[in-house]
Amino acid sequence: MKTIIYHNQSCSKSCETLSILKDAQEDVTIIDYITNPPSVFELTVLVTQLGISPKQLVRQNEAIYIEKFKNSLLSDEEWIEVLYNHPILIERPIVVKDGKAIIGRPPRLVHTIL
Repeated sequence: MKTIIYHNQSCSKSCETLSILKDAQEDVTIIDYITNPPSVFELTVLVTQLGISPKQLVRQNEAIYIEKFKNSLLSDEEWIEVLYNHPILIERPIVVKDGKAIIGRPPRLVHTIL
């Protein structure tokens, strides 16, 4: 089964995580989630695989979060919609293998699912 990385090539942590996957000779599918964002359903599955709430997947230092969502009291479903509509807010990188997912922060955490 392929290993999937939701990747942002401009992120050093994402690039480092991808390098670890390649060094481990993983069969990797790279998804540039900025240009090809996961669907609402895929985001819901990712959050479940990660074992976190949708808000925990939000990058809270991004300008759009601070400007539009910082003090928002949204439901899980609403946070999923926010992530879908603003993929820059998705924490990265996310690696999925065998139905399990992990956020590669720090990148060495990816070893726990390889």
